Amino acid sequence: MSDIYNDLKQLGQPTALPASPEEAVLERVANPQAGISYCVRFTAPEFTSLCPMTGQPDFAHLVIDYVPSGWLVESKSLKLYLGAFRNHGAFHEDCTISIARRLVDLLEPQWLRIGGYWYPRGGIPIDVFWQTGAVPAKVWIPDQGVPPYRGRG
Repeated sequence: MSDIYNDLKQLGQPTALPASPEEAVLERVANPQAGISYCVRFTAPEFTSLCPMTGQPDFAHLVIDYVPSGWLVESKSLKLYLGAFRNHGAFHEDCTISIARRLVDLLEPQWLRIGGYWYPRGGIPIDVFWQTGAVPAKVWIPDQGVPPYRGRG
């Protein structure tokens, strides 16, 4: 196994779901392709959090795209971090932007964007989009592929 994985604490180990996003440990590994600009995509079609006012569950389809620099996020730690929102009360906008900012702080990527495609609350879907800046030159960034919410129509 490569030395770049030596500091990982969760991968390959039984790891409980963190009680909150603040307690979750996001891990990173050195990017072995650091000299190449390419896009990495994570899709979480069953993301859940709680409404901070009612405690009712909220559901979203998250798409995270990033162009790494020196670091890659370790996917098990990302899965556990996203799962920690299951019992976390926050509005859609706060959840979406908090996830993006934490990843930017951890990875210092060339570029990152997040699309939070939230299912309706009170009859209104709330979609949240954010990115760090312009897309780097010569990197293919595919469409996120999530259609706007249409209900049963």
